Amino acid sequence: MEKQTITIYDVAREANVSMATVSRVVNGNPNVKPATRKRVLDVIDELDYRPNAVARGLASKKTTTVGVIIPDVTNLYFASLARGIDDIATMYKYNIILANSDQNNHKEIQVLNTLFSKQVDGILYMGNHLTPELRAEIVRSKTPIVLAGTMDAEHEIASVNIDFNEATREVVETLIENGHKKIAFVTAAMKNVASVDFRLEGYKAALEKAGIKFDEKLVYEVPLTYHAGESVAERIHKAGATAAVVTDDETSVGLLNGLIDLGVKVPEKFELVSSNNSKLTKMTRPILSTIAPPLYDIGAVAMRLLTKIMNKEEIVDSEITLPYKIEWRNTTK
Repeated sequence: MEKQTITIYDVAREANVSMATVSRVVNGNPNVKPATRKRVLDVIDELDYRPNAVARGLASKKTTTVGVIIPDVTNLYFASLARGIDDIATMYKYNIILANSDQNNHKEIQVLNTLFSKQVDGILYMGNHLTPELRAEIVRSKTPIVLAGTMDAEHEIASVNIDFNEATREVVETLIENGHKKIAFVTAAMKNVASVDFRLEGYKAALEKAGIKFDEKLVYEVPLTYHAGESVAERIHKAGATAAVVTDDETSVGLLNGLIDLGVKVPEKFELVSSNNSKLTKMTRPILSTIAPPLYDIGAVAMRLLTKIMNKEEIVDSEITLPYKIEWRNTTK
């Protein structure tokens, strides 16, 4: 038998108070007598009443709910971003609806529209790239949206990131200084994306500065998974590459293990740099060198930026670039 939905009217009737009084108790308003508050709370507990955010939103035009789209909920990179988001959301009394898009372009649009239908006050998108279709949906939406960890090449959508171009260029320049001329670049599939791959641009810039011709055969577009990194190791080794920059930690771990299985000594014969500095980078042996974005801060600042947009506060800059570090560890010399 389907459970009957308990409404604020039911609570008010059982507690013998007005619906306004129940609302004040639920929202923590101090202007309620202690005895009345206790009676209302007892009834709420007895009836197992759960305030309906969407119903409250019909009156206030706010649901105090934010949607967060994550490409892969199992990836520690996105988990670290989500921690920062959740802490700031809690501080500003917003509830989070977490949606996993499975790194699927079509599902991302479905997830976005599902969140719109739930009348969320805002959305944080943590995908790796924007497809033209998704970008079009975001731009025409009246719901505030902030990108966390990715950027809009047209600079129309608010975002919080590091300078991916500069960070990658710095890493590749160092690898070139270490004597490498064939450096692999491992990234997500870049077909049908609306944003420039700023990491790839940094990779190209470093090669050009050193007078090394860009070779598209050294760019490997793979799913950002452990298995994909492990599988691409043999192709990279056969191509004669002696170093690699990888845009995802899980993929980096797969590549590292794949190279070791082939008998390639890291870092003696092959240097490897990852990009996200999630917990995974310290779990490998040798420990992974990596670009180190401030993951928690990206999530936290993105959520704070979203609250400003939602509440129509003054915004100095809708594209925020945070500082990064390069952690040179044991997969580089």
